[in-house]
Amino acid sequence: MTRFTTSTFSRRSMLSVLGLTGAATALAACGAPGASTEGAVNNAYKQADLQIPQQYQGRTPVLFWSPWTAGPQDAINEMLRQFNESQSDIVAVSESQESYQVLNQKLTAALQARQVPDVVAFPELQWLQFYFSGVFAELDPYFTADWSLDTYLDQYVGEGVAAGKTYVVPFARSNPLFYFNRDLFAKAGLPAEGPKTWDDLAEYGPELAKITVSGKPLQTLAFGATDNWFGQAGVWAFGGSFSKDYEITVDQAPAVEWLEWQRSFIHEQKLGYMAKAAMTDYTTGLVAACHGSTASLRGAMQAAKFDIGVAFMLGKKSERTQVPTGGSGLSIIKAESKDRQDAAAELFKFLAKPEIAAYWHAATGYVPIVKTAHETSIVKDLVKENPNFGVALDQLSNAKTADRITWFQAATDQISGAMARVYGDNVPAAEALTGIRPRLEEIMADNREDLERVITS
Repeated sequence: MTRFTTSTFSRRSMLSVLGLTGAATALAACGAPGASTEGAVNNAYKQADLQIPQQYQGRTPVLFWSPWTAGPQDAINEMLRQFNESQSDIVAVSESQESYQVLNQKLTAALQARQVPDVVAFPELQWLQFYFSGVFAELDPYFTADWSLDTYLDQYVGEGVAAGKTYVVPFARSNPLFYFNRDLFAKAGLPAEGPKTWDDLAEYGPELAKITVSGKPLQTLAFGATDNWFGQAGVWAFGGSFSKDYEITVDQAPAVEWLEWQRSFIHEQKLGYMAKAAMTDYTTGLVAACHGSTASLRGAMQAAKFDIGVAFMLGKKSERTQVPTGGSGLSIIKAESKDRQDAAAELFKFLAKPEIAAYWHAATGYVPIVKTAHETSIVKDLVKENPNFGVALDQLSNAKTADRITWFQAATDQISGAMARVYGDNVPAAEALTGIRPRLEEIMADNREDLERVITS
């Protein structure tokens, strides 16, 4: 799943809402935190109102605020139904908040009103803006021999740990993928497994352009106006980065080469363009390829009328192209009732069962985040039925936390804006990237003190 748009709350505004002080822009992406919440607010929160089905009256209620709609929300509801039927003491109810941005806004208002949900899903490290206010229950006391961080894929667990304590467990995690129209590739005589490198794609473009769509040559790849998540994999493939530790590297030679390559691909070779909705253009057959998330796979398969193909994100300098982690994890909000926190932890244990994690993967396309889920018949049969799911699983070994500067929404907005200027306006890559460097340096400097508190490695 591409990085979700987050709220623009800063740490200062967040703590101000809760009656505290602070001085950092909200973190909005991936990383490995390690800070203290000493001196945070006294979390005597009450449970927000919820409707409990009649058959579950008398149980301890758990309110799960979900950012999902449609298929993923249907899957959440089914998993909670199974949980409610699996025991007789707890009832879990999910309420869709429509998006991560809306959820964050409503959670901030709920904290101010001191009436909160029990469980919240945050994308990547977005939870840190609330962590500094001390609103989370520590999860380590609930871990057992059967359920702990060892349950989950190793690449994702560090993003939920702060000061050696766990506040988030992985749940709806994802990586970027290269999507292509296998039918059109076959028509053009191109390999069924798709391209492996950006240079392969450039070679394939003229062959694909021999096919006409709506009377025009078929274009190879649709880019988007908010492609920073995909751009992270791209800049790594060219040997560059957006930042290295606290140094901004967005306009160094490898990064300029990456974005200039794409400028030429679009404006000189005429093989790509910036779309309003790249995935929509792809699933409707208007373009041969696009970038998407592993979590987009199920929906793309349902929307498209052609044979969908997926491949690893494209390489350039190395055969092994690394990809940024994405997606979200689950947290428990502290409350006046420890029974509710205990009940929420029981829900987390249930969701970490191999068959449940496998069901979530099959229903949505999010990766099977539980290690043992990969050995279930659900996952194995799914890969046999559709090898695209196997490609997504194979790429997991290439996943790592995104560059530090991309942990801030203001920074990802800057990076996406520079990319969009190149994609849409044919601005030279060096000019676009050099132009955002001062702002990125300012963002890093403003937040460095807090980063030094939260980063453990």
